[in-house]
Amino acid sequence: MFNPEKFVNRKIKELQEDIKGKAIIACSGGVDSTVAAVLVYRAIGKRLLTVFVDTGLMRKNERQRVEKVFKKMGLNYGIVDASQEFLGALKGIIEPEQKRKIIGAKFIEVFERIAENFGAEYLVQGTIAPDWIESGGGLRETIKSHHNVGGLPENMNLKLVEPLRDLYKDEVRKIATYFDLETKERQPFPGPGLAIRILGEVTEERLKIVREANAIVEEEVERAYPFEERPWQYFAVLLPIRSVGVHGDKRAYGYTIAIRMVESLDGMTAAYFKAGHVVLEQIASRITTEIKDVNRVVYDITNKPPATIEWE
Repeated sequence: MFNPEKFVNRKIKELQEDIKGKAIIACSGGVDSTVAAVLVYRAIGKRLLTVFVDTGLMRKNERQRVEKVFKKMGLNYGIVDASQEFLGALKGIIEPEQKRKIIGAKFIEVFERIAENFGAEYLVQGTIAPDWIESGGGLRETIKSHHNVGGLPENMNLKLVEPLRDLYKDEVRKIATYFDLETKERQPFPGPGLAIRILGEVTEERLKIVREANAIVEEEVERAYPFEERPWQYFAVLLPIRSVGVHGDKRAYGYTIAIRMVESLDGMTAAYFKAGHVVLEQIASRITTEIKDVNRVVYDITNKPPATIEWE
């Protein structure tokens, strides 16, 4: 049985021994990176700089929400807007593995600049077991490269620290509960962000569509289900196809949004969530009414395996 208090006490001692200088961590505001940030902050205090990089690939209003969390936790933090850098690097890219590796490499590029200014020698990441297992290496087949694994350059100047590397999502949530973090109730969000919820090229237009659709899915699921009954993860995916529809009395040729909801314990396997038809109808109605470029919504009923949770 995993004991979060014992893990935290042991890991703080290890981190105090291992981190001799300053460190930085990329914190998205999700469970993994927030737990890692608080854990390392408890070990080395203000020698840790917690940085939120606005990649332009985040959920709706995420930057404002994350800054509020950082202030409440009393962290030494910074906010960096690198959205145009990320979007520029992704221009013309459609292959999922390329997207993930470009995003990972761009993160490191941005962070090495920040680290140099801060005088940091260490890079802390909220990597957990499924990240490196699915990223492959050695005898393991690559399922999908996680940005914090597959995108790391071999000649990186910073020393890597991954305090949650051997944990699974359910164990990280127990630590979040032990720390009494608001993020303990947040659903997982992928490091590469909305880039892997857009099949095909990432553009500002497509980001706007999937960001709004994703916000509608979250709002309606959280309105319909109390926390203990919600799916483990729920989100929208923008498909690279258009189909004929009707808006008012006119022909429309719009995008298709896929809704994905799954139940899982640690993310290694998952079952599709048996969402109620009333909830699905409300989500579809809002998406097609509020987002003019979308005229069709479908529901993904595939388990993992054979599918992964994210579409890319």
